[in-house]
Amino acid sequence: MLTPDEEERYARQLVLPEWSEEAQERLKASAALVVGAGALGSPAAQYLAAAGVGRLGVVDEDDVELSNLSRQVLHYTPDVGVPKASSAVAKLRFLNPDIVIEPYPARVDRANAEAMVTGQDVVVDGSDTFATRYALNDACVAAGVALVEGGVLGLHGIVMSIRPRESACYRCAFPRAPAGTAPTCATAGVLGPVAGVVGSLQALEALKLLTGVGEPLLDRWLEVDGGGARFEEVRTARRPDCPACGDAAESE
Repeated sequence: MLTPDEEERYARQLVLPEWSEEAQERLKASAALVVGAGALGSPAAQYLAAAGVGRLGVVDEDDVELSNLSRQVLHYTPDVGVPKASSAVAKLRFLNPDIVIEPYPARVDRANAEAMVTGQDVVVDGSDTFATRYALNDACVAAGVALVEGGVLGLHGIVMSIRPRESACYRCAFPRAPAGTAPTCATAGVLGPVAGVVGSLQALEALKLLTGVGEPLLDRWLEVDGGGARFEEVRTARRPDCPACGDAAESE
């Protein structure tokens, strides 16, 4: 049951026709993990904490740098040199002290991805490498944990939701990482508000998956063109030969 303070805190979403006290209670009982406390993870974690997810983990092994501050909105100038996970969690606890928020100063890789996602109801991926994305995808599919993928570069971004073995996973949509050295925010740049849009959309997708409210981006991804203020939906589907969620993997 919601407390009187919670009813007041979440009043504006509780009055939504699409929302309900039952949806809010489902959110309160849920656990979410945000991987990366950077340009995408900052707004995603901020909105998940504000909305009332019951337990929120934030994973990041890096320290705050001055060049982060133009787009990583959970970190401020005095935080330079502080571990990002700790910096982010400190702000989130001020935002919503009624939920459990835990920092994980670590990098997700194939060795620890399964342990990281175990016990979560949804994972929001704001990581910056394809290796981490594929490791998280495979671990979430194996554990049956919903996943929200996101990426941003320059003035463009993508968002995709995954419900394991029900919808296309990240490997179904993108079977292989780009050949050669992929551009990064450090080499190609990124504009902060575009990351804010993508991270906010990731939070929205996570809330849909956790509460059953709305229609998640399943079997499709959304391409965000910040420069042209355009959104384009791209359809995809589960691949029978997918090594993560295909027929062979499902029979293992």
